[in-house]
Amino acid sequence: MRKIVKIDEERCTGCGLCIPNCAEGALRIIEGKARLVGDILCDGLGACLGHCPEDAIRVIEREADDFDEKAVEAHLHKQQAVDELKTRSQPVLAACPSSRPMEIKVLESCTAPATPENSASMLTHWPVQLKLVPVTAPFFHDADLLVAADCAPFAYPGFHRDLMKGKAVVVGCPKLDDIQHYREKLTEIFKKNSIRSVTLPYMEVPCCSGLVKATEEAIAASGKKIALKTIKIGIRGDIER
Repeated sequence: MRKIVKIDEERCTGCGLCIPNCAEGALRIIEGKARLVGDILCDGLGACLGHCPEDAIRVIEREADDFDEKAVEAHLHKQQAVDELKTRSQPVLAACPSSRPMEIKVLESCTAPATPENSASMLTHWPVQLKLVPVTAPFFHDADLLVAADCAPFAYPGFHRDLMKGKAVVVGCPKLDDIQHYREKLTEIFKKNSIRSVTLPYMEVPCCSGLVKATEEAIAASGKKIALKTIKIGIRGDIER
């Protein structure tokens, strides 16, 4: 018996956030799910646990072959060669569905020149990146806060008009940035300021749900009752109900 990770396939969305945090390469996205590719590759330390937005990974104890460092070294070397070959021959392939390239046709009616009425900026402060904003910035005082995924303003055409007006804004990407840092910083923002409400527009791609989870956990950790409204945005700019 030894410690080893177990993946709940029903909860796993295949976002791939756990993959970069497994130094042994024991996890891969296979058929849209994270899977353990070999018991001997998993050290059972659970470095991948804190990066799963769906809590689909946990460490259990069961009968398993011993962890093998030499096997890990050989596996990583082989996988690196395979990945390099894929990159050269099929550069558009990606393990994570969030980064799958696609083309979207823009309707002619959407390319008309902007007018003052439809193009006015609703941004009232700077900076907006969650990593850069001071925890006690004056614009957080008695604020309705918009916590937005980086891609949302590009996908949703009415972002300024419909979502930003009258709100303080912070933005970030749960896939490319440190989600634990987001959780901790949002907790401090909620604790040290009088935030009245939080609106969270996020993208439909699986990894973006990590921002929702981090915000929910930050509100809970702050000990305050703050209303949270989430808005899922499709990659074509529609709001999913």
